[in-house]
Amino acid sequence: MSTGLQAFSEEMAGLVERAGASIVRVEGRSRLAASGIIYAADGVIVTAHHVVERDDNLRIGLSGGEVVAATLVGRDPGVDLAVLRVARGDLHVAPWIEASDLRVGALTLALGRPGNRVQATLGMVSALGNAWRTGAGGEIDHYLQTDVVMYPGFSGGPLITMDGRIAALNSSALVRGVSVAIPAATVKRVVETILTHGRIPRGYLGVGLQPVRLDAALQAALGDQQTGLMLMSVEADSPAAQGGLLQGDVLVTLDGVAMQQIDDLQMALTGERVGQAVTVRCVRAGAIHEQRVIVAQK
Repeated sequence: MSTGLQAFSEEMAGLVERAGASIVRVEGRSRLAASGIIYAADGVIVTAHHVVERDDNLRIGLSGGEVVAATLVGRDPGVDLAVLRVARGDLHVAPWIEASDLRVGALTLALGRPGNRVQATLGMVSALGNAWRTGAGGEIDHYLQTDVVMYPGFSGGPLITMDGRIAALNSSALVRGVSVAIPAATVKRVVETILTHGRIPRGYLGVGLQPVRLDAALQAALGDQQTGLMLMSVEADSPAAQGGLLQGDVLVTLDGVAMQQIDDLQMALTGERVGQAVTVRCVRAGAIHEQRVIVAQK
């Protein structure tokens, strides 16, 4: 082996060894254990939601071999994240990157600890993209796809850069057949929210919806918007009812953003809007009306 390749190999092995101190084994399901990342030195662990199948009798295997009990702080199934806590205050935390530091083609390592020892696989960032919404309704800050092989038990472990920083948390549950990771920005946002509230607040209007096509005159009036969301039901005493919305209204914008598919409304009703008044434009009897609705928490 050439001197250059030998040096690269040694550096990679050292990188895995150093990063391994912040990777734990998560025992939260009956079959193979999964992996987790030490998020804070005072015992906060972040892992994938889908590998924590129970709410109690959770255990964490630390890098030194010690196994400790863990409690579930909270979870966000929408982005496949769960937060655990162990009664320790001396854990090793690896640094996280910013989204702007990633480029397509950059080498990455996916690490896991489904057993006693850390495991690794090498790959690269194969695609980056804008914010997107998962099939479970969670919002991911940006799209991050790699070509790493997700071995059994790697979910919940980190995707790290060549300087040892954590770029994302690996999950096999977000997109079938594709290695898509949860970027650092999303992990930080969700973990901090769960630590503060114990859950992820969601905005709520209290309506049942169905996309419908608008007629030509309405499309022209709305800047060529082709569809809106018909209110098929309005719950009694809900924010929508209190704001004057009626069954049969067609929601077309919320705070100026077009509402054409149900996902548009789900994406608009973030936790940050809870308790805030929003301007809703809807079509009623062929005319466009504006209402003010205060978003509640679901």
